[in-house]
Amino acid sequence: MKFSVWPSPSRSTDEILNCARAADALGYFGFWFADHYMPNTGGTEVKSGDVHEVFSILPAVAMVTESLRIGPLVSPTSVHHPAVLANRATTLDHVSNGRMVLGLGAGWQINEHQAYGIDLEEPKVRVDRFEEAIQIIRSLLDEDRTTFEGTHYQLTDAPSDPSPVQATLPILVGTSGPRMCRITARFAQEWNTWGSPAVAAAKRKTFETACNKVDADIGEKHTSVQSLFFVTDDKTRIEKALSGPMADNTVAGSVDHVVDAIGQFGELGFNEVIVPDFSLGDTENERADAYEHFMTAIVSQID
Repeated sequence: MKFSVWPSPSRSTDEILNCARAADALGYFGFWFADHYMPNTGGTEVKSGDVHEVFSILPAVAMVTESLRIGPLVSPTSVHHPAVLANRATTLDHVSNGRMVLGLGAGWQINEHQAYGIDLEEPKVRVDRFEEAIQIIRSLLDEDRTTFEGTHYQLTDAPSDPSPVQATLPILVGTSGPRMCRITARFAQEWNTWGSPAVAAAKRKTFETACNKVDADIGEKHTSVQSLFFVTDDKTRIEKALSGPMADNTVAGSVDHVVDAIGQFGELGFNEVIVPDFSLGDTENERADAYEHFMTAIVSQID
């Protein structure tokens, strides 16, 4: 089992880079970063708050680390043109000496689309666009030239120089919907989801069904899951975490309880557990200590 960090994009750039350095030194597997431009409010309301831009952060992270995989979790194809994403990913693969993973999604955050004048199409059209985009990106990453004639995108003899450092630069898709899972099974190397063990089990079943439908081997896919982790013996804090809006995506309890939950993820077949810092403390020092404690007290017990 691999373990990765996911600092909030609201953190200062100093904290983000300190987190990356520490994660690299502690032996974490990867560094993930959200691709958003503003805090999510669940609707059209715009709320102020610092949100750093992922493709400016990732090169800096690559420069201060040696072994961490890096990537966006995830970049919406509603916002970014596939050719831009492919070229960014390739350059980051060179900057990081082959450590880039391109995380993709179809897009969902309402307020940032509206505020910036970016169309957030109805779900079917959005997924149609995504299906074209992922094929284009995969081709641009793998082939010398790409020609594509679709409804949303048209490319003509588009070059792809340089090639990525990795023979196959991985594409990760974060999703749980049946159709998106089928697209992921066909064109991506990695699949990601949110959830506690029970919730993640149901989502993994959806992905397994999708793999079977398109004749893909789920065993050849790298699969990852993230939860909000509350490592505590405080019953009041546990009850609060498990009754909140993110309850289905939360693991809360003692060190032994968290170790058991991660064991369940492993039994389900997940290869990587991603640990967001959103629940790890109110200050930089608290979050840094929590990441170190997670590695020394929990990861050390995982086979």
